[in-house]
Amino acid sequence: MNKNLKPNNIEDVLTKLHSDQWFGWNDSKNKIYDNLIIYHSDKNKPTEEFLNNKLLEMQQEYDNIIATDLANKQSALTKLSALGLTEAEIKAIIG
Repeated sequence: MNKNLKPNNIEDVLTKLHSDQWFGWNDSKNKIYDNLIIYHSDKNKPTEEFLNNKLLEMQQEYDNIIATDLANKQSALTKLSALGLTEAEIKAIIG
């Protein structure tokens, strides 16, 4: 998962389900379930409940990654400080 982009709509879920361009939208500016079109007859339209639940799961995974990264950064800063590095030295290392 790209930690720079938090999943924010069902399109983020749909793109993970299959590798080809298997879906589209009746209204590309309003990407909601009611506007979802399935292009391939061999692909089933997921239920709205499934897509919403999966989106929540992906958002939680994203939040967990961000929280872990933040905790790791704070831990590293604490350890560098304990080694005697000044705040300026630490800032020079991490940018």
